[in-house]
Amino acid sequence: MAEQRSASLPDDPTFDEVLRAAEVVARELPATPLQSHPLLDSAVGAEVLVKHEHVLPTGSFKVRGGVHLAATLSAAEQEHGLVTCSTGNHAQSVAYGARLAGVRATIVMPSSAPAVKRDAVAALGAEVLVRGDTLGESAAAARELAAASGASFICPTDRRIVLGHATAYLELFRQAAVLPSGLAAVYVPIGSGTGAAGACLVRDALAPGTRVIGVQSEAAPAGWRSWRSGTIETAPATTRASGLATTTGYPLPQRVLRGRLDDFVLVADDQIDHAARLLATRAHTLAEGAGAAALAGLLVPRSPDRSGRPGPVAVMCTGANASADEIARLGAVSTAA
Repeated sequence: MAEQRSASLPDDPTFDEVLRAAEVVARELPATPLQSHPLLDSAVGAEVLVKHEHVLPTGSFKVRGGVHLAATLSAAEQEHGLVTCSTGNHAQSVAYGARLAGVRATIVMPSSAPAVKRDAVAALGAEVLVRGDTLGESAAAARELAAASGASFICPTDRRIVLGHATAYLELFRQAAVLPSGLAAVYVPIGSGTGAAGACLVRDALAPGTRVIGVQSEAAPAGWRSWRSGTIETAPATTRASGLATTTGYPLPQRVLRGRLDDFVLVADDQIDHAARLLATRAHTLAEGAGAAALAGLLVPRSPDRSGRPGPVAVMCTGANASADEIARLGAVSTAA
């Protein structure tokens, strides 16, 4: 599918914009490590580099989007404030950015969002409203609130957010440029698809020979279905990995991914738990479900990059905001393939 390049639209993000966004983000956030872990290599049977995005201030790569958003707010957004919806990490990102910019932020979250993430959003100074059981229901409530209050609704795939997220991959590919053989592939978790879209934009400019592979929970496959069909589709989200619990594909990321993403793997929640357990025991890394999904994609038997391709493989550890239930499951006996 990656060879069928789709035409960009005028509003689609560009690599030059990623470079400018990186200057903004670097003023607020440190670069994150791209690290090898020999014990993890032994467990996987391949050379794996982990991009440790979970060490950022909110425990997730998504804070990059909030920082870039904060620097690019319109006068109306600054005056009337922001409203968005999220299961947690995007919520913290917007709350962090709003605090940087000194503007009001209201975050609408579903009842399924972990309490630790709701508390983290409130601690950053944003107002938290719990509306609906799913992210789709929360999104509808957030749009209604924005229309009624005059605040600006910030879509989780706002192009300013996408550009901020893409800076993680600019860092990764610049760090990997010193490798003798480069990267064979980068595995990226997909919820809304902003991170994977950023990965494709940067890869095309800096490392066209590297494959970008998306990973999503089979219990929340809306993004996968949308990519496969070429149209925006919806699907129930029953995954335990809250950061992947999106119920629809999103137009902007899907446009970028179509014709650029090399493959898209679905994994079971038990496989995600197994990957989180490996990160904890073999890489000294606490990852939430979404943060462990990339490694889960590499581990599945049908993974496209476990066949001896030259060069190491990178996996994005995108978040560390594990719930109490996720942490408890780390000690369970793995049944994953």
